[in-house]
Order: sequence, then C-alpha cells, then structure tokens
Amino acid sequence: MKSYRKVLVINTSQRREYINITPQVQAALHESGIKEGLCLVNAMHITSSVFINDDESGLHHDFEVWLEKLAPEKPHSQYRHNGFEDNADAHLKRQIMGREVVVAITDGKLDFGPWEQIFYGEYDGKRDKRLMIKIIGE
Repeated sequence: MKSYRKVLVINTSQRREYINITPQVQAALHESGIKEGLCLVNAMHITSSVFINDDESGLHHDFEVWLEKLAPEKPHSQYRHNGFEDNADAHLKRQIMGREVVVAITDGKLDFGPWEQIFYGEYDGKRDKRLMIKIIGE
C-alpha cells in the first residue's frame, strides 16, 4: 500500500468564506499515482472545516445565513471563549460543518455522487490556515 501527503495553505480575503478545493484534491490524487484507495481531506485548524456538498452560490449563502443564526458572531460578549479572542462563533460553526471528509478512489478518480464537490469552509480567516490531503491505497 502507498501513502501520499500534501498540505495546502489557504488565506482567505474575508473572515468567512467557502472555497471549492476539489481541483486541488484531484491534482494531489494525480500526483500520488494511487488508483484505488481512500482520500482524507481535513482542516488543520479549529476555526475551519472541510465538507462535501453542491457548488451552488445560493446554497453557500444559505449556509452562511443558517450558521449565523445558530452561532452569531456578535455580540462578542455572549461567549465565554471571547475573553481573549473574538472567534468563539467560528469554533461553533466549524463544529457544525465538520473537520474532514473521506472520498473513495476508484480507477484513479475521486468517486463522487452527482454534484458532490469538496469545500473548505473558513470562519475566522484573513490569515494562513493549513489543509491536509492524505491518500492511501495502491
């Protein structure tokens, strides 16, 4: 069995953003040479997420509205975590959206269902964050 690891660095221009990272994951899969196996993609920071969904701007807007209702950014004083930081809402949003995804690899391709794409969700951006791609298989 072979193993391949790649780390991407992402720096968003906004505090919250959704980025389709499917092309970067596919490129890493190609670089790995692995044809059958599993691909793990995970956020390496506690205020960002990785998830699978449709690449549709209306849906991304709906994520933003829904998450803001569940864990509003302001007032910062509503969170105990915000004594030294102002990102408690980002931790909660990440908890809801998830840390990682695993995708099957079949015949050298990510084995998705219809419309599935991999996204990086950022909830406390404007600084470098790391994302790991780990591919195992043959």
